[in-house]
Amino acid sequence: MKHTSNPDSVLTAILDALKNPVTGRIPIGISNRHIHLSQADLEHLFGFGYCLTKMKDLSQPGQYACKETLTICGPKGAIEKVRVLGPVRTKTQVEILASDCFKLGVAAPVKPSGDLNGTPGGITLVGSKGSVQLTDGLIIAQRHIHMTKDDARNLDVRDGQVVRIEVYGARGGVLHDTLIRANDDSHLECHLDMEEANALGVDASSAVVIKK
Repeated sequence: MKHTSNPDSVLTAILDALKNPVTGRIPIGISNRHIHLSQADLEHLFGFGYCLTKMKDLSQPGQYACKETLTICGPKGAIEKVRVLGPVRTKTQVEILASDCFKLGVAAPVKPSGDLNGTPGGITLVGSKGSVQLTDGLIIAQRHIHMTKDDARNLDVRDGQVVRIEVYGARGGVLHDTLIRANDDSHLECHLDMEEANALGVDASSAVVIKK
């Protein structure tokens, strides 16, 4: 006997699949080296009472790239024109790439953004009006996925969980130790740094799937 699907049930299944990120792919955002500044350090670098100048909004709500750039100086070398991101934070954080450690002559740990406990300094930030020597706050950002709490429930993951992700494509692969960051001020997106993205051949159409 030929089986005929119920059109209503098929439509419901399609709509559920579209609403549920588990069945879809998570878009990728690519991060280059960048700097988050405290207000005190911002004023040391650019002058008393200085405010950041927004250049463009980023994908995460409330986050933006600024017109301001700084030079990062280490024991062995320097990197110029490193972008500052806003808004200001309670503590300055410098996020670099793994290869930058060789150029600067520093050893930066892989850490979640915002977790500065035990992080090294050893670098100097140079702005238009002054400089700041950091005693901590230098990291290589751990890859992570931003999502809302509803996204987390749909994906069956939780804030702070570490998962595996798969990137598809000619140079795709599986990445371990990817941190879930779930809160209601987020937009669903997986953040890889530029070196990770280049190694996997990531472009604007790429996405990841959580494998756990």
